[in-house]
Amino acid sequence: MFGIIRPCRHRLSERLQASWMAHLCGLCLALRDDHGQLARTATNYDGLIISVLVEAQSAKDDASWRRTAGPCPLRGMRTASVAKGEGARLAAAVSLALASVKIRDHVEDRDGVFARRPVAAGARAVTRRWDRKSAGGASAVGFDTAVLLDAASRQGELERGLLPGGSVLLVTEPTESATSAAFAHTAVLAGRPGNAAPLAEAGRLFGRLAHLLDAAEDQAEDAASGAWNPLTATGTDRTEAERLSRDAVHGIRLALREVELTDRTLVHVLLAHETERAVERVFGPAAHSASCRTRTAPAAEQHGPHGPAGPGTAGPEGAGPRPLGSNPYQSPPRQDPGQAPPTGPGAPIPPWVPQGPGFTPPGGRPPHRRNLLAGCAVWALMACTCQLMCCSHDDPFSRERKEGWCARQDCDCGDCADCCQCCGDGGCCDGCGCDGCDCGCDC
Repeated sequence: MFGIIRPCRHRLSERLQASWMAHLCGLCLALRDDHGQLARTATNYDGLIISVLVEAQSAKDDASWRRTAGPCPLRGMRTASVAKGEGARLAAAVSLALASVKIRDHVEDRDGVFARRPVAAGARAVTRRWDRKSAGGASAVGFDTAVLLDAASRQGELERGLLPGGSVLLVTEPTESATSAAFAHTAVLAGRPGNAAPLAEAGRLFGRLAHLLDAAEDQAEDAASGAWNPLTATGTDRTEAERLSRDAVHGIRLALREVELTDRTLVHVLLAHETERAVERVFGPAAHSASCRTRTAPAAEQHGPHGPAGPGTAGPEGAGPRPLGSNPYQSPPRQDPGQAPPTGPGAPIPPWVPQGPGFTPPGGRPPHRRNLLAGCAVWALMACTCQLMCCSHDDPFSRERKEGWCARQDCDCGDCADCCQCCGDGGCCDGCGCDGCDCGCDC
């Protein structure tokens, strides 16, 4: 899996996570159905944005864009609702063509195992087959992959003819043209010709962003191996590369405002929020405006002299009391001492009751442990069906509910207070109703 758009499941609401996975699985299955099993290795996060854009612009009912897929090991052998239709097929053709270009680039640069002649020969055969397959799949939905392959050929010519001190934007131009054409064609498939121009602009800037981030991320490794890098070749420092990247993110947000979408939530999260996070993964967080209270509110505004502020607690001197709910970290109102505590299912657990992993909820009985033989048998079954790796499951021995291995790995979602970093500064979130953002920002 490759791509700059990598949303963490902790940042997506349940609805958005289901939609994201539907497009990801739909892209993988479209690659299999149209181009063969090997083509599924071309599945990438950025390619599925094409599928998301087509669906978000369409006026059709959601059910017409979904189908039920059979069990898959990566879903713990569970069925799932996945994306289908022209959007998934276009995303598959574009992903395959770009994967072919990427492999060809590795062969030409003699990277790693591609320096070996047998591997390079096999890779060239795969790229030729994928070029034909992607062209056929794209023509079925009215798209010409020649623009992608032409951009790849021009990329090599530009790199060989680039003079020291030249503009790095000359190097990113082929990538910008390729992604611009792919984004614009989603408007054609959705029957929204008026969206073609702003989507072409968003795609152009997305291509620039992807190229810059890839160059910045690989710069140290390229310097050590002696490989060509656009930032090094043009003398572009990281400060300038970061400025160009953040400008591209801002331009994408502005272009999206001109696009008419039936449901813009997932598109907005991926292209307005996750692009910013991609920049921060490479360059680190930027200085933030004081207009986003969740990141810059003084401690005196969030805490009283004896801890978190309660309702009606005075703010800074002269500011007067703050209304309830104005502070996202404000504790709930304290219960009236004369009022009986709530009881029954769903009642809050008193603070003196032990909670967390290893503790049984009040009133519940601990699950009965399996013996060694039964536990090993269940473990083997769950391992063969990938449940231990890919999804939530009951522990084969203790029967306690646990997350899969993949879900337990470290993620880059950071603090909850970071989930709306684009608030303020003429922010991208005005009136968008971001789904999945619960950090308290007014977006």
